[in-house]
Amino acid sequence: MTKNETFRNWINQYSAPLLKRAVFLISDKTEAEDIVQDVFVAAFHSYESFEGKSNPLTWLMVILQRKVSDYYRKKYKSEPHISFDQYFDETGSWINDDVLADWNISDKENELLNDFDFNRIFDNCIENLPERWKIPVKLYYLQEKKGEDVCQELKLSATNLWKILQRSRLQLRECLELNWFLPT
Repeated sequence: MTKNETFRNWINQYSAPLLKRAVFLISDKTEAEDIVQDVFVAAFHSYESFEGKSNPLTWLMVILQRKVSDYYRKKYKSEPHISFDQYFDETGSWINDDVLADWNISDKENELLNDFDFNRIFDNCIENLPERWKIPVKLYYLQEKKGEDVCQELKLSATNLWKILQRSRLQLRECLELNWFLPT
């Protein structure tokens, strides 16, 4: 079987599992499709290094993992395109002081953690954070890593981490207010 025939078979056979894994790792189907395409291009160019000692899917998954790592590394290092115009005016003052007001949450706030709909909305709010903020938020709050560990892992200063977390909390708060909590 020729190299081209082998790759046609691999594309037919392994595209679906690679795409499923990529979507899981990236949470964006369009980006995942691009990465899977990059996996096959990279595999084609380095086909001679595939010794056949493992299943081709295993080899392709290793390439996929590297491509996903490259994707996040590039995305994290790129400058975020974040506009605070919706929060602050030209002088740096809050446009809407309501963001500083306390939420009116009932005594049943602990029940929110067990509410499927709330968790779905909360997860969507986290996924809508800028990529550069989402990763530190997930590490710090969801994986409960210490600030020093997050700073070391992401090569951030402590000040930068706290600013990212502060801004993320504001954006999460606004998202939850718009999508879950009703105005009083």
